[in-house]
Amino acid sequence: MKYMMLIAGDEAYWDGLSEREERALYGRIEAWWGEQAAAGRVIEGHELEPASTATTVHIARDGQASVTDGPFIEGKEVVGGYGILEVADLDEALAVASTWPAPDTIEIRPVVRRG
Repeated sequence: MKYMMLIAGDEAYWDGLSEREERALYGRIEAWWGEQAAAGRVIEGHELEPASTATTVHIARDGQASVTDGPFIEGKEVVGGYGILEVADLDEALAVASTWPAPDTIEIRPVVRRG
């Protein structure tokens, strides 16, 4: 079963890290991705650019689109990346997410399968 793992964190935390701390944390994250990918549990994922680079397209009920700079929701925590997990069930997805090596919030959602 596939699950989306949304990774949200506080950009100010990351901005406050020293270069050494950042390298160490990214090293742990890269090791985590490598381990999960080698085990076949993570099949895709990417880090996202900062929320300041976001552009939001809102489609109104009448079908009209409006475009604004910035993320849809402004808050302390923003989505900074995602992973697509291929696991047996939600319990395994939660177990994988629970080993994430950074101080972030992880949201797990099943990927819809149609047809």
